[in-house]
Amino acid sequence: MSEYHFPRQDAQFVLDHIVDFPLICDRLGQAELTSGLNDAILEEAARLGSEVLAPLNQVGDQAGAQMAEHGVQETAGFKAAYQQFVDNGWPSLAGAPEYGGQGLPNTLSTAVMEIWQSSNMAFSLCPLLTQGAVEALSEHASDTLKQAYLGKMISGEWTATMNLTEPDAGSDLAAIKAKAVPEADHYRIFGQKIFITWGDHQMTDNVVHLVLARLPDAPTGVRGISLFVVPKFLVNDDGSLDRRNDVKAVSLEHKLGIHASPTCAMSFGDNDGAVGYLIGEPHTGLACMFTMMNDARQGVGLQGLAVSERAYQHALAYAKERLQGTLRDGSRLAIINHPDVRRMLMLMKSGTQAMRALTYVAASEADNLNILKATGLDKDVALCQARSDLYTPIVKGWITELAQELTSLGVQVHGGMGFIEETGAAQYFRDARILPIYEGTTGIQGLDLVGRKTLANNGQSLFALLDEISNELTSLELDETFRHVLNIAIEAEQSVRDGVDWLLSHKEEAPAIGVNLMMSLGYLCGAWLMLRSAGKAQALGNDTDADQLFLESKQTSARFYCEHFLPRVTMHLLTMRAGSASMMALNIEQF
Repeated sequence: MSEYHFPRQDAQFVLDHIVDFPLICDRLGQAELTSGLNDAILEEAARLGSEVLAPLNQVGDQAGAQMAEHGVQETAGFKAAYQQFVDNGWPSLAGAPEYGGQGLPNTLSTAVMEIWQSSNMAFSLCPLLTQGAVEALSEHASDTLKQAYLGKMISGEWTATMNLTEPDAGSDLAAIKAKAVPEADHYRIFGQKIFITWGDHQMTDNVVHLVLARLPDAPTGVRGISLFVVPKFLVNDDGSLDRRNDVKAVSLEHKLGIHASPTCAMSFGDNDGAVGYLIGEPHTGLACMFTMMNDARQGVGLQGLAVSERAYQHALAYAKERLQGTLRDGSRLAIINHPDVRRMLMLMKSGTQAMRALTYVAASEADNLNILKATGLDKDVALCQARSDLYTPIVKGWITELAQELTSLGVQVHGGMGFIEETGAAQYFRDARILPIYEGTTGIQGLDLVGRKTLANNGQSLFALLDEISNELTSLELDETFRHVLNIAIEAEQSVRDGVDWLLSHKEEAPAIGVNLMMSLGYLCGAWLMLRSAGKAQALGNDTDADQLFLESKQTSARFYCEHFLPRVTMHLLTMRAGSASMMALNIEQF
């Protein structure tokens, strides 16, 4: 297995020159982060990732979580690693200071989370879900619930889960059957949930479940869903733990990948009913849960970047060492010298860099939103929120789909050895396969993009993004080597704009074309930010103290991305315009 190292130089480049992190820190009143503290945080996170979490990655793949007499037993070594993770204060990095958090920018937290996701994706799912639950409670819960739970969750002393899916429901939340029966100041929860990530373990004293269920008077459909806090152990008024609640994991799924992340079937109320507490108002559970889900969706997009980066590092190390081919003098040749291996490595390298740029840009919108809420007009806040919402399906959908290709290329670089588990290349491919599925499939992201994010406002949010991309592309100052690809990018932006116009005049086709529009936008956004990177790298190249090799690499990666990925925009738009006629033409019996 190759060692993992955080791509610090590229991450810092994106922070400094693509999202303008120093300006964000200044506007948030945290300028001290850019005077060395930022570097120290990333350095310490990278050390924990490479020295503690990464060595457990293959261990967890080979010896995943197991059901035991006392519940789910996590992989050996994970509890000690998690305790070190908590002791070092990592879960609280972006948490609210009033509940013990450090209050650092979301952009920096995202860069740090990339480290956890790359070093050990199965492990990192646990704090990822907890962070989403923190967001939901912070936004919707009563002060009493916040005081009881947020401090322990932000510190990492307790972890949290999201309980949506049921055996007969899948992604159709309107079909859920879990019940919530009122009783005094709480509710009794009855029902089953499936596919619950880190639904049980022994790493913390408590696990806080956020559960969707129906009240007795609930209307049908999604309008009748409410959200509840259901802890594994009940919590006393003084914060101490009381008796075990009537909730338990009854089985674990046997999965293709992420073996160390326990995916549980949960049972609520086998006896007297699990005690739960309502979050927000009755029948508003779906809106509350979407706060958590949208956070998780951007987090899953980050996982796509992270596992692609890890697969790239693994493939690169192998390509430098594997000898194949003989020169005239009899010496052997490392496969990295072969053009087709270079093609695959460059696809992985440039693809992950484009993913990183988009992921960090999307994360920075949360910081911009906080800045505007404190100083801006309501209109500015709404525009910023709309941009953040628009990025979510693109980050989740496009990045996780591209991760399938890049991790597969990682196997291909290894040749036949990539198909052998001992090399480790296959794990990244297997782990990545869940990413386009959970937290809303790629199809759901496409529907979200064309429905809530485009048709709902007649394309206003999307056209605003395209305007920004167009204005920047036409004003970029790049040398002659970029003239051709810059023109391709400008034409691609216009093609996407035309595609959105086509959608607005063919609204009936929306359910069939969402994924293709989403993928075209992903590749366009990647090109936009890679070309921005190239422009920044060229400007920085005039500094004699700059790392010229890195800056040249950034420019070459941007040009390669535009030559090899950007043409896919046209492909997806042509497919989109074909509409649904042929896909819906067959009778069911003809399949």
